[in-house]
Amino acid sequence: MNITLRVWRQANAQSEGRMVTYQVRDVSEDMSFLEMLDLLNEDLTIKGEEPVAFDHDCREGICGTCGVVINGTAHGRGNSPVATTTCQLHMRSFSDGAVIDVEPWRAGSFPVIKDLVVNRSAFDRIIQAGGYVSVNTGSAPDAHANAVNKRKADRAFDAATCIGCGACVAACPNHSGMLFTAAKITHLAMLPQGQPERGLRIKKMVSAHDEEGFGGCTNIGECAAVCPKEIPLDVIGQLNRDLISSLFSRDGK
Repeated sequence: MNITLRVWRQANAQSEGRMVTYQVRDVSEDMSFLEMLDLLNEDLTIKGEEPVAFDHDCREGICGTCGVVINGTAHGRGNSPVATTTCQLHMRSFSDGAVIDVEPWRAGSFPVIKDLVVNRSAFDRIIQAGGYVSVNTGSAPDAHANAVNKRKADRAFDAATCIGCGACVAACPNHSGMLFTAAKITHLAMLPQGQPERGLRIKKMVSAHDEEGFGGCTNIGECAAVCPKEIPLDVIGQLNRDLISSLFSRDGK
């Protein structure tokens, strides 16, 4: 396969970026999208040019590190109808001779560091605000010590699959991070260990979300449509219910 890439190049956060066109030849259809970028960078390095900076780590669709906008879609899809991570998107999803635009996440809360790399530490600060369970240290309890309803356990596991890649923010017209925040809140809200801090947790995390400059949710659904882990949109509904309950509870918790 021969591919034409139009890639966003930006030297640093202070520089103005621009789209640069590259030709990538002899691309195997079995390559992942990131492997194709590796091929491009090998060619640029041989020519003495600056390689394209992009985030990656596990390359197994687990860590959430990778993430670029491909032809206007977060993580990209090519000819595949299924949402996936960029590292699990394969070149067989594109046609020979395809022209592909590659850009970083576009959100004020995710400032560009260089080329396709953005700063997603805003997500970390939302977690730091309350996405945890405070417990006394001691030996681990027996696995069956706290029985969890099967429906709640399944929902907790579903929400816990969020990898924090940021595709939801990149896809949302409002640049909202509510799907991410709601997934992290729902995960703990379904477990007995998460109940003592449930009200305080949601108020702190939603407040941190807003302070980071993310937009508000208007239920457009683009976030869920591009989520590689298929986090359901209704976790945002649960977030709203829990937030209202915490605001009107007697003790504020």
